[in-house]
Amino acid sequence: MNKFNQYILMTIALFGLCQTASAGVLPEDRTDLLYHSFVGGGVEISGPSILVRKSIGSSVSLSANYYVDMISSASIDVITTASPYTEERTQYTLGVDYLRGNTTLSAGFTNSTESDFDSTTYNLSVSQDMFGDMTTLTLSYAYGDDTVRRSDDPTFFRDNTRQHYGIGLTQILTRNLIAALNFETITDEGFLNNPYRSVRYLDPGSAIGYSYEAELYPSTRTTNAIGIRAKYYLPYRAALEAQYRFFTDTWAIDANTVSIAYIHPWKEFIFTAKYRWHDQTGAHFFRDIFPRSEATNFRGRDKELSPLTSQTVKFAVAYELFSNGFGFIDKGTVNFSYDHLIVDYDEFRNASTGAVLGEEPLYQLKANIFQVFFSFWY
Repeated sequence: MNKFNQYILMTIALFGLCQTASAGVLPEDRTDLLYHSFVGGGVEISGPSILVRKSIGSSVSLSANYYVDMISSASIDVITTASPYTEERTQYTLGVDYLRGNTTLSAGFTNSTESDFDSTTYNLSVSQDMFGDMTTLTLSYAYGDDTVRRSDDPTFFRDNTRQHYGIGLTQILTRNLIAALNFETITDEGFLNNPYRSVRYLDPGSAIGYSYEAELYPSTRTTNAIGIRAKYYLPYRAALEAQYRFFTDTWAIDANTVSIAYIHPWKEFIFTAKYRWHDQTGAHFFRDIFPRSEATNFRGRDKELSPLTSQTVKFAVAYELFSNGFGFIDKGTVNFSYDHLIVDYDEFRNASTGAVLGEEPLYQLKANIFQVFFSFWY
């Protein structure tokens, strides 16, 4: 399946649902009900999600999240070498936060299942408030174990393990300004490529001038990323938010991501407008077409390993419900967001157009992402 499109959707949806606990304060008791939709590049992904948080006493908070992706794919990767397919992925997460003084310990477990890919992740973090609650330091670790299969080969099993190390520092700088600095390292080891994807190479004996062979990735990858995020509260209850993130890995991919957002309240509404820009170099083993079969030790044609530039424009609105309470519900919100994504691939060409080899147009992905969710506090 197209893991990139799935990742985009999950990131956007889960960012709105699964807020990270702050040291010194347990997450509020709440329930979120979400429906998400991603349409673009021949891929359609949609499904529901539910998140429930509930405190036990004053020191423990439990959470549970259930998430479904229903996928229909006829992406550029699929139509050039395979047939369109449908897929369903289910994911559930269980978490616990324990508060003692100014320290919060958090642990979680996530399991994701689909027909040809299973993933299990365990995570642990500790956050500490310091200096009169003006500073919060967070250390985190996660371990993931993946199993990759092929739907057309019952004997195909490959493993991948992931380890994630993170450190974050949040600082209240002034009465109106708060900033966060985060650094993370991720190590992957095992089978890291897509078992269905192929690369193409020049083949004078082929009628179209090229043939396909299976891609082959390195068995290890280490990524490092550092990001800074700042939020400035304006006098009329609005806010400006800016983010910058630098990413680099051992596959020679360097990426810069910048975003800016404006949040504006009006009566019972909160409006958000956001722009995000992302630019990256390509992996050292990426080629749109190789000069011959097995031309290099490692070979990849995943478009997400190509040099690329993406832009995202986001609009969101939230409306407050039950401001005076309703039964056991203290308050609620209904939230709607729309993202328009454009990705320009600098070296990945659209081989499905039938154009002469070397003259195919560079591929561009356009996608629309919608999400609607209700939140209830009690």
